[in-house]
Amino acid sequence: MQSPDSPKAYFHTFGCKLNFAETATVASMLAEKGIRRAEKAEVPDIVVVNTCSVTELADKKCRQTIRSFARKWPCAAIVVTGCYAQLKPQEVAGLPGVQVVAGIDRKLLLADYVDRWLARREPMMMITPAKDIREFNPSCSRGDRTRWFLKVQDGCDYFCSYCTIPMARGRSRSSSVQSVVAKAREAAAQGAKEIVITGVNIGDFGKGSPETFFDLIKALDEVEGVERFRISSIEPNLLSDDIIEWVATTSRRFMPHFHIPLQCGDDQVLKLMRRHYDSTLFRHRIEKIRELMPDAFIGVDLIVGARGETDERFENSRAFVESLPISRLHVFPYSERPGTRALEITPVVDNAVKHTRAKTMIDLSDSKLLEFTSRYIGTVRPVLLEHTRKGGYMHGFTDNYIKVKVAQAPELANTIVNVRLDSIDGEEVNATIV
Repeated sequence: MQSPDSPKAYFHTFGCKLNFAETATVASMLAEKGIRRAEKAEVPDIVVVNTCSVTELADKKCRQTIRSFARKWPCAAIVVTGCYAQLKPQEVAGLPGVQVVAGIDRKLLLADYVDRWLARREPMMMITPAKDIREFNPSCSRGDRTRWFLKVQDGCDYFCSYCTIPMARGRSRSSSVQSVVAKAREAAAQGAKEIVITGVNIGDFGKGSPETFFDLIKALDEVEGVERFRISSIEPNLLSDDIIEWVATTSRRFMPHFHIPLQCGDDQVLKLMRRHYDSTLFRHRIEKIRELMPDAFIGVDLIVGARGETDERFENSRAFVESLPISRLHVFPYSERPGTRALEITPVVDNAVKHTRAKTMIDLSDSKLLEFTSRYIGTVRPVLLEHTRKGGYMHGFTDNYIKVKVAQAPELANTIVNVRLDSIDGEEVNATIV
C-alpha cells in the first residue's frame, strides 16, 4: 500500500511507441516497490527519462530536457535509460542531476537500481555492449491513455546506412508466440480493449526459430477480451501479401491500419540507404492494402535530404509518394549519426535544402490526410473512447485510425461506440455518438 509519504517518480519518454511501452512497464515495476507516480503539483524524488537517439536533434532534446529537470527539481535523482544512454553513457552521466545511467537491456532492472540508489545514494552506470545483448522479455503495459502496448521484439539486424539503432538496441531477438500471447491475455484480464504490437523490427519476430510474425498475429487474434489489435511500424519486405490478405478477410481483431517505412521513393537512394526493398515492391504493398481494404489508414515514414539525394532523386521521391494512395507521411530531415556508413556517401545535402524538402513533403502529407479524412465525413464508424478528457471533449480513434473528439461521456471510457463523423477540425474530426 503506497502512502502519501512514499517516494515519488516522474516519467518522461522520448521517441517510439516501444519506448512508451517500456516506460509504462518501468512505472508499474516501481509502483510494486512502493514508488508512486508523482501528481502534477508534486516534487518528485526520482525522475526517469527514457531517451531516443534516432537523430542529433533527438540527442539535443534529451540533453536539454535532463538539464531542465535538474534545474526544476535540484534534489531529485535523475535516472536515464534508452538509446541515448546506451550510445553515449559517459556524456549522459556528466549531465547535472543524473545519478543512474542504464542501458537498453537494463530497463526492467531500473526498479532495483532505484532501490539501490535510495539506500546508498551513489551514482551508478550499467551498460552492456550492444553486441552482447541477447536477452528478451515480452511485456505489455498500458500507456498514458487507453491503449496498451505489447512489446514482441527488440533489436535490428538490418544495419541501414543512416541508422544507429543496431548499435543501440543490439541484434534482433524475440521470445515465443506462447509467451507473448500470455502477456496479451494478462492485459485483457486487466481490461485492455486495444493493444498495439511494438518492437524495433516487429516483422522479424521469431528469427532463428520456426515461428514467424504471421504465426504470432494469428495467435493473438484468438485472445478473448481484446477487441482491437494494431500493427505498429513494419518493414515493407516483411509485410507479406499473405498477412495483408489475412487482416482483410479473416482476422476478427486486427484493424485496417498499417504504418510502413518508405524512407525514400527513389531507388538509387534506397540502395545507398541499404534498405531491403525497392519502390516497385513498396508500391505493390500499398496497392494490395488499398485493393483489399479501401478504408485502411496507411501511414508512411520518409527521410528527406539523405546523403546522395540529389535534386533529381528528391523529385523522383516526391512524385512517387504523391502517386501512392496513402493517408499520411511522417517526415524526418536526415541527421548525421556518428559511426554510420552514410557518412561515406556524397553529395551532402545542405541543411536549408533539407528543410525546404521537408516542408514540401509535409505539405503533401497534409493534403493526403485531408483527402483521406474527408471521405468519411457523414459516415458512422466505431471508436474506442480514451480516458483522457481535454477541453470538454473525449478523444479516440476509429477502426481506421481517424482521430475524433466527442462531447464528454466519462461512463463510456475504454468502450467502443459508434460515432458519426461531422466535420474536420485540424487533425481531428468533430463527431457525435450515435
